[in-house]
Amino acid sequence: MSIKSDRWIRRMAEQEGMIEPFAPDQVRMDGDRRLISYGTSSYGYDVRCSREFKVFTNIHSATVDPKHFDENSFVPVEGDVCVIPPNSFALACTVEYFRIPRNVLTICLGKSTYARCGIIVNVTPLEPEWQGHVTLEFSNTTTLPAKIYANEGVAQMLFFESDEVCETSYADRGGKYQGQRGVTLPKA
Repeated sequence: MSIKSDRWIRRMAEQEGMIEPFAPDQVRMDGDRRLISYGTSSYGYDVRCSREFKVFTNIHSATVDPKHFDENSFVPVEGDVCVIPPNSFALACTVEYFRIPRNVLTICLGKSTYARCGIIVNVTPLEPEWQGHVTLEFSNTTTLPAKIYANEGVAQMLFFESDEVCETSYADRGGKYQGQRGVTLPKA
């Protein structure tokens, strides 16, 4: 298994539709406005989150249960900025839609700009032949409110290509998050 370079990422995105929309280079500016970078990097791809967020709230004193998740545990927020309360978290989804090849495993890691502020992105694998918008979880580990910016870089995807194709892919298993669009809550 080997990590894939910027050339491989560009080829797979442009010829195979692996990432849409796709930025072939790092984007750091929007006119005169400085951005948290997104796009192709040396050995990965920095994704953006959309303007759709779900911020966790305990206003209903619900128990967090991945088998019976209560949608009322989240407050929907739409905007260019999402403020995460202290010691809480928010969900967002990538702007980019992914189509992972059958011989590739993709790992999502947080960007250091957010990590240095105490905002952690949960590490998430994208399995072979998974496709969809990635639902990201941002944990605010601080005692202060924290901001996440829509349409700017929030996490990096690393692509690992195997020297052999897997026997059973995510699509073969009929994975429950296949083809997800928008922020997707836990499914039992």
